[in-house]
Amino acid sequence: MRYELYYWPEIQGRGEFVRLALEEGGADYVDVARRRGYGTDAMMKFMDGTRVKRPPYAPPFLKAGRLVIAQSALILHYLGPRLRLAPRSEADRLWAHQLQLTIADLVKEIHDTHHPISSALYYEDQRPAAKRYTREFWRHRVPKLLGYFEGVLKNGGGTYVFGRKVSYVDLSLFQIVEGLRYAFPKRMKRFEKKVPRLVKLHAAVAERPRIAAYLQSEQRIAFNEWGIFRAYPELDG
Repeated sequence: MRYELYYWPEIQGRGEFVRLALEEGGADYVDVARRRGYGTDAMMKFMDGTRVKRPPYAPPFLKAGRLVIAQSALILHYLGPRLRLAPRSEADRLWAHQLQLTIADLVKEIHDTHHPISSALYYEDQRPAAKRYTREFWRHRVPKLLGYFEGVLKNGGGTYVFGRKVSYVDLSLFQIVEGLRYAFPKRMKRFEKKVPRLVKLHAAVAERPRIAAYLQSEQRIAFNEWGIFRAYPELDG
């Protein structure tokens, strides 16, 4: 199976959670919009219903044979068993999916630190609201959500969520830590002592051969101020 990933070519965004799984799983895939001469035209033809009867609302989406699957968590739920990045039992797979949906909630809240009013407005048009949102986000939501995943790792009894076996959930938690370090280096440095298991997981994922090679390659898009994780110094108190 050769997979086709459709996402914006300039940012990591939500597509990065899928890319990490495809890379760790050694999948044969193409990041369509980043291919020379392709751009986003092909992606738009899916979204406007030209190519499929059941169009995805927004990227990322994955074409796998005749299937077109949208939403990062659902894509990972599909890819997990096929790339050996999900456990075998139904209960464990549902647990992984549940955790990934919670990560999706966290991603939305991270995005809202710089766009708390509307994604249609520039950051500069909502800076005061962003400062207030970010302050409350770090005061209440980060301890609750990252603390939750710290507890999940503790109960797992190993480096990863499912112990010694890496899953797509671990790859996504790596991306969360990596992104927060980029966007909020000062705040994250102070907070990391409260989540040592998440820090250990991040280091373990970064050292996995395929992930290490990907992070050093041109395939890995650099963090920038167009994605989910944005480094605005005034928000990093």
